[in-house]
Amino acid sequence: MRILLADDHALFRDGMASLLGAWDHVVVGLASDGATAVTMARALRPDLVLMDVAMRGGGITATRELGATTPEVAIVMLTASEDLDDLFAALKAGARGYLLKNLESGELRSMLDAVARGEAAITPAIAARIIAELARGGQPTAEPAGARDPDRLTEREVEVLRGVVEGLRNKEIAARLQVSENTVKFHLRNILDKLHAQSRAEAAARAVREGLLPDA
Repeated sequence: MRILLADDHALFRDGMASLLGAWDHVVVGLASDGATAVTMARALRPDLVLMDVAMRGGGITATRELGATTPEVAIVMLTASEDLDDLFAALKAGARGYLLKNLESGELRSMLDAVARGEAAITPAIAARIIAELARGGQPTAEPAGARDPDRLTEREVEVLRGVVEGLRNKEIAARLQVSENTVKFHLRNILDKLHAQSRAEAAARAVREGLLPDA
């Protein structure tokens, strides 16, 4: 993939650039702040931007700006922040993943491969935190009979969305539900359409934020 690195620590940027190059990715640019990341991403059109959260100009603000103008560019947060507010704000802004800087190199490589396949870059540890937050968030208010929203998810779509929130791949969701992978893709398209989401990560963020998944 063609990757833009946005981080305010030069040593970290250089180290990541070397690591990505060793994995046959092409680092097309290095940015030290949010505004520069936006400008470079619009000009270079990388496949992926690895974006820090806490840098001048704000990584989340930059993600939101790029999502509005260049939605085809995938953005994954690579950060030291374990704050849930940062996590959900990033996903809401359009990030397709949220990775911590303390993860192992092999896990990072696996997450980048997932992005290349069009999947969300969310580790099992982050998925577990999302599920835990969902469990504390309560349930949506029940609606009276006959008032069903046409955009309300079906029972099967909820099951697929639960797998997305847990960070499962389409193949893994299909195995869990005992359906074909194409069926999962069909339901996922409907989910994104109903939630007006542009990515799996954004759909997962809405599921948590709005309490769309009932307790198992």
